[in-house]
Amino acid sequence: MPMPSPLPHLDDIVTSGMCIGCGLCESVAGTEHVRMRMTPEGRLRPQTLRPLSETTLATIDRTCPGSTVRGLPDDLHDADTTIDDVWGPYRSVVRAYAADPDVRFRGSTGGVLTALALRLLESGTVAFIAHVSADPEQPMRSIAHVSETRADVLAAAGSRYGPAAPMTHISTLLDREQPFAFIGKPCDVTALRNLATVDDRVDRFCHFMLTLVCGGASELGKSTDVLDALGIDEEELSLFRYRGYGNPGRTRIETRDGRAEELEYNDMWADENTWRIQYRCKICPDAIGEAADLAASDLWPGGGPTGEDAGFNGVITRTAAGSRLLADAEAAGALTVDQTLTPRSLDEAQPHQVRKKRAVASRLDALHDAGRRVPEVTGLRIRTLAETRTERERADEYAATASRVADGQFLEPPA
Repeated sequence: MPMPSPLPHLDDIVTSGMCIGCGLCESVAGTEHVRMRMTPEGRLRPQTLRPLSETTLATIDRTCPGSTVRGLPDDLHDADTTIDDVWGPYRSVVRAYAADPDVRFRGSTGGVLTALALRLLESGTVAFIAHVSADPEQPMRSIAHVSETRADVLAAAGSRYGPAAPMTHISTLLDREQPFAFIGKPCDVTALRNLATVDDRVDRFCHFMLTLVCGGASELGKSTDVLDALGIDEEELSLFRYRGYGNPGRTRIETRDGRAEELEYNDMWADENTWRIQYRCKICPDAIGEAADLAASDLWPGGGPTGEDAGFNGVITRTAAGSRLLADAEAAGALTVDQTLTPRSLDEAQPHQVRKKRAVASRLDALHDAGRRVPEVTGLRIRTLAETRTERERADEYAATASRVADGQFLEPPA
């Protein structure tokens, strides 16, 4: 039988609702000590199998994005960096899409991250891409994945909603001592930047950190609800494609006996009350990928799609590496950049991100004042943004979070 965690640190992160299930702790501790598992609540969480040393616990506490959330490291800022209070450091903001129509069609929105991954591999800039893909055995679920070929990348194209732990094998990937690019959620990039503070191999071998502007990671129950409504068991699935094959693309479900179902994007996501977003996402101080070299976003006026179109991404370059990658991909014909945008353009396309960024300090204050664990947040201007709201708005946000805390929300059982 698995042993309970002998020290409170790892379970503390989970039980306080601060874990997002990135899997970094499994990689740091080793699979003989920690394994990610799917909980009955539909969340990927670490389970301690053997006692962890104080040194390992200290490393986990320092690197976990449930403990520490930092903005872009200062040494990646220079004279070409502008800081926007909402959208953080940037060098450019543009509208772009994959120049290859097939890549644009398969990828989420405009296929930018897929096109960049292909360009990095095919130019020989990196040896592999670390990201996630559908589990071939359980296609509704996602697994950490390495792409080394065009076919690998295209097979993993499209958004993956629900729990994903792309950091579980990061130590093994660093052991390869080859240049690579990482694509993950903003919290996954935070974990990788945090790891760089204790492992210099991250900066030596991870040459590009790319991310999406994130609406939050849902529990697996969001997907099983869809199957339940359709009368399909997970064991019957041969395909569960969340998005892609158009913009925004339909959710497509196929079974081993040949049945197929499709849902429009808004059938899946119109009602926010059904999203089952994990607790950590609700107090996330960086859902827009400030620690990444480059971030790609949906670009729907008002924040949601009104129908299918060819697909466009908003692209934010934040570092010299991100700027070089964008310029190279455009020059090579991998990307088409057709408009220069501003952070205010992103406000219009991502109004929920603006609201959340301004609200998060009040939410964290309510948790802290209730004696709950909260992450240490630096370099993300959340206090400055809180001051842009009225005193009444801040008080209402604080009270709403305090009420959720009193109701027992944010607490989780240990894995």
